[in-house]
Amino acid sequence: MAGSGSPQPKKPNPPRNEQSNLRKPLQVMHISRKEDGQSQPDTNSNEDQDNNDLKEAKPNKERINKTLISPSKPLEILSQENKNQIEVKSHSSEALSMGDLLAKETLPQQNQPKSESFNSANFLERTVDEFDFDEGAFLAALEENEPIGNTGEIAKGSVIGVESDGVYVDIGGKAPGFMPKNECGLGVITNLKERFQKGLEVEVLVTREQNADGMVTISCRALALRKSWDKALELAKEGKVVEVKINGFNRGGVTCDLEGLRGFIPRSQLNDGENHESLVSKSVNVAFIEVTPDNRKLILSEKKAKTAAQFAKLEIGQLIEGKVISVKPYGFFVDLGGISGLLHQSMITNGSLRSLREVFDQGDIVKALITDLDPGRGRIGLNTAMLEGIPGEILIEKEKVLREAEDRAKKAQTLLKTKEESKEDETK
Repeated sequence: MAGSGSPQPKKPNPPRNEQSNLRKPLQVMHISRKEDGQSQPDTNSNEDQDNNDLKEAKPNKERINKTLISPSKPLEILSQENKNQIEVKSHSSEALSMGDLLAKETLPQQNQPKSESFNSANFLERTVDEFDFDEGAFLAALEENEPIGNTGEIAKGSVIGVESDGVYVDIGGKAPGFMPKNECGLGVITNLKERFQKGLEVEVLVTREQNADGMVTISCRALALRKSWDKALELAKEGKVVEVKINGFNRGGVTCDLEGLRGFIPRSQLNDGENHESLVSKSVNVAFIEVTPDNRKLILSEKKAKTAAQFAKLEIGQLIEGKVISVKPYGFFVDLGGISGLLHQSMITNGSLRSLREVFDQGDIVKALITDLDPGRGRIGLNTAMLEGIPGEILIEKEKVLREAEDRAKKAQTLLKTKEESKEDETK
């Protein structure tokens, strides 16, 4: 009872020093933030460096919080160590400059052995040996190794072999060109060995580029057809008349052979279109209506051949005589014996023309110079103004101008000849 009545001893209060020690980490963090805030300079040049310090301080803060709960060390010691780490880190990052970083990167290279310095004298004394290329040799090497035989090219070579299915021709490539039997020429070839003997020089057209073995496909037939189309275009442009042999017929007309090309003559363009079957194996003179190599279209006309033959007798500067067969608002059409020419209103006189009928009327005889000739289109341009001595003379003395037309034409022909020569020179 006595013991129960005695007062119990009071529990000792923890010392205040220990409580103050527990608050130190908060003071460290407060000091760290303040130091970070105070370390920011006013100038903009160090803003990037301060941002880096703040980024680095943030993970350090997390490490401090983790270490504070570690039971292995007292809180006071942990807070002091973390504070030292933050201060060391911040001082080291502030003291580090870009030059120091570059120095650290180049530091391992300084330990490497130095290479020999460049000697310009040795470089200048160096000469080209047999293993070096100069510009000419380099270009020659490119030409030598350039692939031979692009599609559409014309090549020349010699026959080196004949097989049953084709001919081998050396055209200067890595491998010989092969020409199939059906490409050896126009028409049917029965004996290749007689036609293509070894060593025979031939000209071919490349139809397919080289394969993996370097061999190209060539053709004599394709080259012959290309030349035939080129010749047909030239003949059509000049308005020439050619002779062809009829080799077949159908309901619409007859077929013929022209330079290895298949031509067609419609019944409407034949002189005897009703009995066109009887023309097979006969030869006729024809002119060109249409020549289209891309579509392999060759249209001919027997009726037009007569007109083309008359065009062949005409030339620039020639004085002709004809009859006015038609009067149009833009000029006169003059009959020249089966073909007609146009005397345009601008070519009648050098004076002021009020009405066309003031000079000529239908049925009048006209003498004029040929100044334009287009056989392909069937056009003939006439001119009477060049026969005048003074501008408008034909309006006043038409009979005198026509009577002296031959003498006056000689002077005009010299002028036209000079103009034609100047045009040819410009074209060349």
